[in-house]
Amino acid sequence: MKRKNILLILFIVLVIVFLFYRFLTPEVESTEIIISPDTGPFRVTITTTGELKAKNSTEIRGPANSRRARIYEMKILKLVPEGTVVDSGDFVASLDRSELESKIKDAQLAIQKAESQYQQAKLDCTLTLANARNELINLEYALEERLLMKEQAKYEAPSVARQAEIDYDKAVRALEQAKENYKTKVKQAIAKMSEVDSDLRKNRNEYQEYLDLMKEFTIYAPEKGMVIYKRDWNGNKITEGSTVNAWDPTIATLPDLSVMQSITYVSEVDIQKVKTGMPVEVGLDADPSKKLTGVVTSIANIGEQQPNSDSKVFEVEIEINESDSTLRPAMTTSNTIIIASLDSALYIPLETYHAEDSLEFVYKKSVSGTVKQEVETGLKNENEIVVIRGLKPRDKIFLSIPENRDDLEIIYLSDSP
Repeated sequence: MKRKNILLILFIVLVIVFLFYRFLTPEVESTEIIISPDTGPFRVTITTTGELKAKNSTEIRGPANSRRARIYEMKILKLVPEGTVVDSGDFVASLDRSELESKIKDAQLAIQKAESQYQQAKLDCTLTLANARNELINLEYALEERLLMKEQAKYEAPSVARQAEIDYDKAVRALEQAKENYKTKVKQAIAKMSEVDSDLRKNRNEYQEYLDLMKEFTIYAPEKGMVIYKRDWNGNKITEGSTVNAWDPTIATLPDLSVMQSITYVSEVDIQKVKTGMPVEVGLDADPSKKLTGVVTSIANIGEQQPNSDSKVFEVEIEINESDSTLRPAMTTSNTIIIASLDSALYIPLETYHAEDSLEFVYKKSVSGTVKQEVETGLKNENEIVVIRGLKPRDKIFLSIPENRDDLEIIYLSDSP
């Protein structure tokens, strides 16, 4: 009986001690966060935002010969709303004609002036040549008169006969000179008329070119399609009130919607990772349920600085694999460029990965305690890194930094993989 009482008392004391430590002793919270590596597919991706654009399109262009008229900028007065479906020959836009109309008026005045100069030159030439021909006729009469006097002087004194002969020779010489002068005056008249005629034809041709150019200031669709506004060098849409220059008079485009592209921009930090031919997952902001695929087809060689940003970006073109009738230019896309992928890998959060000099390691909880476990790593994305050697799926690693990290043993990898 006494033995039973002693055992009972000991049991009660143990219970009291247990309860004391269980409920009265202050609990010490552990700051250690321990996790295990994950396994499964692993991807390295770059996510960007892009805008849809047709790969091929037909340009709707303004006047092609405006530079010949010395018109270098043209203001758009009217332009059909963006997205309008037009047929071939339908009206698209009209340009400001005021500068061209002024040139047409100047050309008309120039033609009138040239016509007046032509008539004046024609009258001058006619009068000059008529006088020359009259002079020839008079000289021929004079020559005939001198010939008669020469014949009559044969029976006169030698001095008189000689004087008549000299007068005859002078008359012959004067007639010959007059004939040569007439030929020269004819040539001068032809040259003068050719000059004024050339000026007149030049002015008339210029006037006709202006009239033909005037027709091009009304712009029609070259084929059937949806009108999409063009953007200028600053990315702004060319609309009513905008100006187009003579070197690139494109007003809008008619995109071929059968093949679409997503135009996106990748930062200079990541651009070296992107290569042509890489697959891309494409989503639409307008329809989050729609999932498309694409491929990187072009990467800009020169970066550019976007507005309100100090970093440089590079334009990347992604061709959409699928043909979807619901896709429209200017739709916003979310692009996930797949840089690399593994079907199966063991990977850990970047917070558990550490590196000192050339040593890569994690803090691992082993049977003997916490150690620094050297690891060999592979691919890395924004959140995780692949571990090739040094860890197993069930290992316990520290997401936090152990308190005694400087005193921990380092477990190195064996030389053989």
